Amino acid sequence: MGNRADDEGTDVTIYREALTDTVHADTPIGASEQLLGLLDRLGFDRHTVVTAGPVIVWHEAPEHLYEAAKNRLATHAVPWLHKAGYMVRIADDIWDSAAYTDAATAMRTQSSPAPPPSAAEFRTTNRPSGTHRR
Repeated sequence: MGNRADDEGTDVTIYREALTDTVHADTPIGASEQLLGLLDRLGFDRHTVVTAGPVIVWHEAPEHLYEAAKNRLATHAVPWLHKAGYMVRIADDIWDSAAYTDAATAMRTQSSPAPPPSAAEFRTTNRPSGTHRR
């Protein structure tokens, strides 16, 4: 039983679940609590399923965030994960260059990671003003 991080040989694989707006951050089965805790601190929600075999753990961007905020949160995590020595793969449809730059800049002045400031702005179930549904 594997997941994308196991299949791809990465420490973290970040991708959007097909046909949804759910952003996953998969770690290998048996990932260290240090890695899992870092993903928690970066703003991802931890999910756990206990099976007869290994305990399965994965992270998701909070479901109440809009797609753009999920992308920012996920991309913001990448430089912090790299700094901690982890190999990360992030899907192209999630990548946000500005969020990466902001996180890399924040690493110069912050000693510990935190979710991107913009994620707090989108912690709502209401649509941002000026947006329209197609």
